[in-house]
Amino acid sequence: MTTTLGYARVSTAGQDLDGQLIALAAQGVEFGQIFTDKLSGAVNTERPGLTALLHYAREGDTVVVAAIDRLGRSVAEVTRTIAVLGERRILLRTLREGVDTGTPTGRAVAAIMATLAELELELGRERRAASRDSRRARRLPATKPAKLTLERQQQLRRLAATGEPVPELAKAFGKSGGFAVGLIFLSVIFYCILAFDKSEYLGVPQSA
Repeated sequence: MTTTLGYARVSTAGQDLDGQLIALAAQGVEFGQIFTDKLSGAVNTERPGLTALLHYAREGDTVVVAAIDRLGRSVAEVTRTIAVLGERRILLRTLREGVDTGTPTGRAVAAIMATLAELELELGRERRAASRDSRRARRLPATKPAKLTLERQQQLRRLAATGEPVPELAKAFGKSGGFAVGLIFLSVIFYCILAFDKSEYLGVPQSA
């Protein structure tokens, strides 16, 4: 037995899902079969509602969305989602655009978008490979080092203040010596500015 499922998404907490839910209900999608996401539009944000939908859906089921852009926050993300649905033989209906992968035309559109998704992934791999080769040619690590968290930055400054050698700190924190020197230098400037402002506020005379 196949099931008709719905998916609705808004990009910010200030928006509501009511319009999409009403549109899905008008198409016969039961409220208990609608999966939702209400989150930031940032591309790297998780979508637990869509993940749950893909986990629940079975071959032959139909996923209904109010508009095709509800499937992702970028063209690449939308095309990848459509490709996943097609691979699993899950049908898709979009109300605004009228795409229905249960029809020959809809399947043709989905096939084109799946091809674009594959192309985007391949181009992404090529860009990453080119970036790695470029960094190796400049004798840099193949991948950029991860940014230090605020807590780690504070720890680095504290250790630097005790007189720990910069090269050893850089090695311990997985950063280049230049990065460590730069961070420590900026920290010193920052604290000097704070000290100057505070002494001026308290009326402490500045040395000539």
